[in-house]
Amino acid sequence: MLKINVKDASGLLDMDRVAALAGKSAPILDRVKAGEQKYRESLGWHDVEEWAGETWLSRYEELAEFVKKNADALVVIGVGGSNQAARAVYEALEPADGVELIWAGNSISAHSIQSVLRSLAGKRVYIDVIAKNFETLEPGIGFRALRAWLRKEYGEAYAAHVIVTGTPGQSLEALANAEGYRFLPFPEDIGGRFTALSPVGLFPLACAGADIRAIARGAKAMRETLMTTEGLDTPAMLYAAVRNELDRQGFRVEMLSFFEPRFFRFAKWWTQLYGESEGKDNKGLFPVFGNFSEDLHSLGQFIQDGTRVIFETFLDVQEQDASLVLEGDLRDGFAYLNGKDFFEINKAAYEATLLAHSRRFPCLTLQVERMDEECFGELFYFFEFACYLSGEILGVNPFDQPGVEAYKKDMFRILGK
Repeated sequence: MLKINVKDASGLLDMDRVAALAGKSAPILDRVKAGEQKYRESLGWHDVEEWAGETWLSRYEELAEFVKKNADALVVIGVGGSNQAARAVYEALEPADGVELIWAGNSISAHSIQSVLRSLAGKRVYIDVIAKNFETLEPGIGFRALRAWLRKEYGEAYAAHVIVTGTPGQSLEALANAEGYRFLPFPEDIGGRFTALSPVGLFPLACAGADIRAIARGAKAMRETLMTTEGLDTPAMLYAAVRNELDRQGFRVEMLSFFEPRFFRFAKWWTQLYGESEGKDNKGLFPVFGNFSEDLHSLGQFIQDGTRVIFETFLDVQEQDASLVLEGDLRDGFAYLNGKDFFEINKAAYEATLLAHSRRFPCLTLQVERMDEECFGELFYFFEFACYLSGEILGVNPFDQPGVEAYKKDMFRILGK
């Protein structure tokens, strides 16, 4: 199970104030645990059983077995919350017992879509078009491009290669019914960035051979922990209270930092979750991430000595799952590393960075047991629950995103819609 700790050698974080904020926010925690009526149309993720219980898991697995039997690759067409969670797990764990996942409909770049189409040569291909609102440009044009490719490859039989994940009763389902596509529901009661534990995130992963039952199991275990603890003993409350207290102190940027590059896509998911949920009403921390140790050689100077606007949340993996021991064969100046494992060296770099940065500003650490599906399930549910709680403490609606629509009006006007 995830463990959260605070390390602050800077002395800037007053834990008494954090405790006071947590105490003041106890009624908010109770409401978040119960799920507030005012957000009922956005809380389909709150009870893991709703979209990741036995009935739905079996349905995802059944359709995934069909895809695995008939395809070499599944092109996942979706943008933002429609692909981030699945991509995070897929690229971190590289499951082998399934089809290759290829990502499209997440940019408007001609080069990118041409690269996707070239990668399909010689492969048996199915596509999964994911869109809660099928007016979104990226999946719309991605589907057009892939649909044309499928027609060229399979003729009128192309429809058998199309799965759509859309809102029941809306345009994508109507298109599926008219054309004969297989249909999965995009939950009406979940916004895109909260869809990790639903058909949006779980079905593509099932096709790739990931253990989606382990993802659900990890999420359920985390939910149980959050529902049965109180105050700062609730990990999500400690996280939410610390980040809100630091926000009030003038820190404006939260950096999710990690020494395991396999967290790169997860960090992309996290930045969307918090940026879109809390960045409104001129409020909210700006979410960024540090892919260490690489980014220490580009951002490290600013983090250590620049404007003090950043605090960090570290992801720290406990169990080793790969090994390479260094042995010396010449006088290269690195003899002090003889007999040391890459994992050991990486841990030393993490500990030194945490120590140095915590002298500068407060740091949170999330200890992750291992890199596997169950731990990703824990992480997804932890951050989603904590985001809901933190947004309520901040005083914003964590489930809407009015600012996202601003640029679209001008874009559609320029395109002549």
